[in-house]
Amino acid sequence: MTSDLTAFGFSFLLNGAVTLLIIRGIYYPVRRDKNYVLTFFAFNTLIFLISSLLSGVDLSVGFGFSLFAIFSILRYRTDPIPIREMTYLFVMMALPVVNAVLVAQANVAGLAIANTALVLVMAVVEKGWGFDYVQQKTITYERIELVKPENHHLLLTDLRQRTGLPITRVEIGKLDFLHDVAEITVYYGEPETQPSSYVLSLERKRR
Repeated sequence: MTSDLTAFGFSFLLNGAVTLLIIRGIYYPVRRDKNYVLTFFAFNTLIFLISSLLSGVDLSVGFGFSLFAIFSILRYRTDPIPIREMTYLFVMMALPVVNAVLVAQANVAGLAIANTALVLVMAVVEKGWGFDYVQQKTITYERIELVKPENHHLLLTDLRQRTGLPITRVEIGKLDFLHDVAEITVYYGEPETQPSSYVLSLERKRR
């Protein structure tokens, strides 16, 4: 009884520490958004507790991925979750299942390797080491004379000044000569510092 309680306490603290490291150390410094932090921690903790209480390994795995399937279908339809947050949500749901199963198997080496590998992968990809993240946004542009190929550099300069975004390229969409406007898709790298609400609004408009 005591050994089981000790193993449960150790696995709970380990799962919580890894979760805190991913959310506070990797997710939050990039996103600067607390809207989903409670959701991540709540899902992670509840799934870990329920998975640990289930006696069979097959039951634990099936329960964890069944929950993910359900919420993937629902997608929180009252408030759609951006794809990056959905990825973190999946990680927060899969992590406790993996930890609960490995603890039940007394696989300490596997537990250390799995958690370390997950943190390293998330850190490398999220921090952008070797990757250039590009966002896009479609806008209605009224200076239609600048969409000509010979005015491309003037178009980029004007868009950068107006939006304040580090725009790298543009694509010209529909042209409306009746109203002298054009639909332009702009592509830009992620600004290093920006309000979280601004990031979320851009993502939702882009979907």
